[in-house]
Amino acid sequence: MIALGIILLIVGFLTGISILWTIGIILTVLGVVLWLLGTMGHAVAGRRHYW
Repeated sequence: MIALGIILLIVGFLTGISILWTIGIILTVLGVVLWLLGTMGHAVAGRRHYW
């Protein structure tokens, strides 16, 4: 999810499409939050680890 968000950020920046930029930011932030919750030992969506 983090990688997809970064790819969308880059594509949105290069093409000037603002919706890709916005979706990229949202996916990157959501991926980082899920990653942090998974590393702290919290179960995320029924999974013990989130990669």
